[in-house]
Amino acid sequence: MTTNNNSSNKLVVPEAKAALNQMKLEIANELGLSNYENIDKGNLTARQNGYVGGYMTKNLVKMAQENMGRTGR
Repeated sequence: MTTNNNSSNKLVVPEAKAALNQMKLEIANELGLSNYENIDKGNLTARQNGYVGGYMTKNLVKMAQENMGRTGR
């Protein structure tokens, strides 16, 4: 499988990449996908991969809402 690095998803804060990758690994582990970093994602179902991304999005939205609550916006 060839990795396509022409993604249109650019990080607004490139320094956040490590934290996002760590979050992805933690969520995958919580979902029972141990060793997710080394798994060929092409061998996982769309549902399994979707759960990881979905939970990441859910957590990021929660973090943003909490941050907005602290800043009084």
